[in-house]
Amino acid sequence: MNYLQIAGFLDNSLTNGEGLRSVVYVSGCNHKCKGCHNEAMQDYDYGDKVLIEEVLQRIKDNIPVVKGVTFSGGEPFEQAQVLSRLASEIRKLDLNIWCYTGFTFEEITNDTSNNKQWMELLNQIDILVDGRFEEGKKDRKLKYKGSSNQRIIDVKKSLEKSEVILFIP
Repeated sequence: MNYLQIAGFLDNSLTNGEGLRSVVYVSGCNHKCKGCHNEAMQDYDYGDKVLIEEVLQRIKDNIPVVKGVTFSGGEPFEQAQVLSRLASEIRKLDLNIWCYTGFTFEEITNDTSNNKQWMELLNQIDILVDGRFEEGKKDRKLKYKGSSNQRIIDVKKSLEKSEVILFIP
């Protein structure tokens, strides 16, 4: 399968991670967070089925303006297998990768049923913003996250040390 169900794409953004970056919004999410700002993207059929090569070309067209790519949604880990292939190609372009997920780092690394696919994607990611959006903890002053329970994690350091290492923007 070389297709992603894409809910949207931003050629460049300053709010979805550090630096100017392209953003890939995937469709489908089972978290159903109350107050989700991408509620329409929870539908697995929302948007368009797009070849990863087309997404990659769009990202390439934004170089050298962008310095990275962000996966958001929806829930990126719901399409981990295909996103992992896209991420592998993005890494070859010397771009960093951020990913927003409703899962926690611990849920991703401990889930044995999805572990292979999820770990393949996680290993391609530089920064993971984890945790479900919690409306009661929403704070517009937070940088790169929507609610105070969410964490911005340096994935490489966290995997090396087998503990969560926060990234401080």
